[in-house]
Amino acid sequence: MALIVQKFGGTSVGSPAKIKAVAERVLRNKKQGNQMVVVLSAMSGETNRLVDLASQMQELPDTREMDMLLSTGEQVTVSLFAMAVKQAGDDAVSFLGDQVKIKTDSVHTKARIESIDSEKIRAELNQGRVVVIAGFQGVNEKGDITTLGRGGSDTTAVALAAALKADSCEIYTDVEGVYTTDPNICAKARKIDRISYDEMLELASLGAKVLDIRSVTLAKRYKVPIHVRSTFTETEGTWVIEEDKQMEGLIVSGVTYNKNEARITVSGVPNQPGIAAKIFTPISDENIIVDMIIQNQDAGRGKADMTFTVIRSDYERTLKLLQELIKKIGAESVQGDTNITKISIVGVGMRNHSGIASTMFSVLAKEGINISMISTSEIKVSCVIEEKYTELAVRALHDAFELDKSNIPAEEQ
Repeated sequence: MALIVQKFGGTSVGSPAKIKAVAERVLRNKKQGNQMVVVLSAMSGETNRLVDLASQMQELPDTREMDMLLSTGEQVTVSLFAMAVKQAGDDAVSFLGDQVKIKTDSVHTKARIESIDSEKIRAELNQGRVVVIAGFQGVNEKGDITTLGRGGSDTTAVALAAALKADSCEIYTDVEGVYTTDPNICAKARKIDRISYDEMLELASLGAKVLDIRSVTLAKRYKVPIHVRSTFTETEGTWVIEEDKQMEGLIVSGVTYNKNEARITVSGVPNQPGIAAKIFTPISDENIIVDMIIQNQDAGRGKADMTFTVIRSDYERTLKLLQELIKKIGAESVQGDTNITKISIVGVGMRNHSGIASTMFSVLAKEGINISMISTSEIKVSCVIEEKYTELAVRALHDAFELDKSNIPAEEQ
């Protein structure tokens, strides 16, 4: 008997008929002798509907009240799912995040899980019930409902799998696994059978929408194997697991892109110690995440330009903050651009192979695509380009690294 955590996204539970189909799928697993914990998102489109309602009430909705509002989406799906299980002749019980003590910090709309009390869940499992838990939400030390941000249901599922020491965590979505790139852009995209935590972390952080980055971080920390698969087929998906020797043979595992970023440049910054802290500390205090950073120095003037990227939804807020700040620090101006895409190549094999970055730069240059920012790590290279070149760049890089076929060296196959 195995303990399995299964998470189903909004498209999987987008209608009563789909909820019933998911319930049947879960019960097939239960009938094989497994204990089942099910994490559900809100129905597809529901969160967007609630966000729209909030915007009609308040120009910048209060974050605490947003959490109260957004958490209702999952409450609907978990209760309907439990009813579907009961109708099918089995038993289930649904819980919200605060009922099973998914404790978080108090950063509303972007909370992080701190601990989970698994006792109540285990007691229900031992009674033979399917335990259904609302994803995306928790409770802080004040007893206020919190939400984990977009993709938070993945994080809920992996955190529960870690707390319960589950045998596996299955993330069901509308695609059959993790692909070498976006199949909607590149027809040659290939499903990856197995990928390392580190590669998946990079892909998730760089724009791949299959898994939330926090869920992969938790999975790596607690060694939770994740199986990403489709709700609508029985096909084997992609396993996200610890790195092995065969994975190291893959030079590049995938190409990904992120259009959800904006670039900001603070010009004419005094080139002196501590100036970077004066710029980025206020941004951090507003819980705004900064990604790529480049500093260009003008030694003759004793000035520098600081360019960085933020999530596009934080762009206006960051610009406003900096427009007030530049006067205090003696900078000349601040300007920005939302017409950008960050495109990246990822692969653990890049640690042991040279020339990967130069190949990427050459491919983009051949297509007439200019690079405005570059960032690298051991297993990734990222470039900021104009948004209009996104699809061209993805296809060109996918072809250049031959990702439509396995690129494991013959001696390692």
